[in-house]
Amino acid sequence: GTATRLSGGVMRPEVAQAMVQASQACVDMAELQAAASREIAKATGAEAGYVASGASACLLLAAAACMAGLDPGRMARLPDTRGMKNEVVMVRSQRNFYDHALRAAGASIVEVGLPDRFAGAGVRDAEAWEIEDAIGERTAALFHVADGNAQPPLKVMTAVARKHKIPVIVDAAAQLPPQSNLQRFIAEGADLVAFSGGKALGGPQASGFLCGRRELIM
Repeated sequence: GTATRLSGGVMRPEVAQAMVQASQACVDMAELQAAASREIAKATGAEAGYVASGASACLLLAAAACMAGLDPGRMARLPDTRGMKNEVVMVRSQRNFYDHALRAAGASIVEVGLPDRFAGAGVRDAEAWEIEDAIGERTAALFHVADGNAQPPLKVMTAVARKHKIPVIVDAAAQLPPQSNLQRFIAEGADLVAFSGGKALGGPQASGFLCGRRELIM
């Protein structure tokens, strides 16, 4: 399979050959990222994109962007987030080991909802009012792990976020296929979406990309 713990997907020969060619050139990384950003934007419908060393790295960068913005002093202090908005609201049933990437950036996760449907005690999960109730003056972002069973749906999350002018980060690491998911989460209002490059995309295992709003990608 393509799961990280099973070493990820198998690269196509043309990908491996492209890596060999790239290893023989030196480039300005800012120019390379700018070119990659344009390609990612075309593929996803986002304003911009950024290549990093895996979807987990993209989540760390996303959290850092939401907390520090374009303030170089705040960037330099991370993961010390004192004086910053540093809380990320997340549905309890979506917690997993990879949300450590958010905490590594200095964010504190605020859990909402009781996942009764997973415990077999009922059918309830988190609801929109609980997410909204958890938003406060220190909220930096909302976090959504994309999955067919995720509750509440992303459109509900983004509606709450727009009301409070808070960005939404989506972990879509393993959400390909279908190919339409490349654009779906941006179309549903997500501000930053992380994809793995080493799964169905057939790229290197230690790769991923972040797409979303230009000022956050910056």
